[in-house]
Amino acid sequence: APSVRLSPAARSLFDEPLAIAVQGLGPRQPVTLRSSLQDETGELFEACARYQAGDDGELDLARCPALPGGSFSGLEPMGLLWALQPQKPFRWLVKRDVQSPFLLQLEVFDGHGEPPGRLLAQAQHERAFLRDGVRRVPVREGRIRATLFLPP
Repeated sequence: APSVRLSPAARSLFDEPLAIAVQGLGPRQPVTLRSSLQDETGELFEACARYQAGDDGELDLARCPALPGGSFSGLEPMGLLWALQPQKPFRWLVKRDVQSPFLLQLEVFDGHGEPPGRLLAQAQHERAFLRDGVRRVPVREGRIRATLFLPP
């Protein structure tokens, strides 16, 4: 059965690279990958890309270019993240509480159709803004209001 392989596996910092691969596909199988996340205001952001698995049934986004017809095309290992667009036009990705991560959803669908084909695999990944152990200290001095982030 197909599965999504992420590196780092379950959690990464928002500005760190995320390696995405799919294994267990058929040789040269056409698939559509979709990424989505919901921001703090409830807005949904999505991106999709069409791919074709290799002869071995593996799909590594660092080596396989996205085919035309999705949110982007070409060799873009992080395309499913930078191409996220709001469902409603003119919305912005909002992040006010840096202590809670975004939850990224990744789905793999069979074929290149609209609507997408059968769901083959899915995965979730947390995109955090603070490294583990970082302390957040509010600063209030006269008219100054700030937040100090101290590393472990």
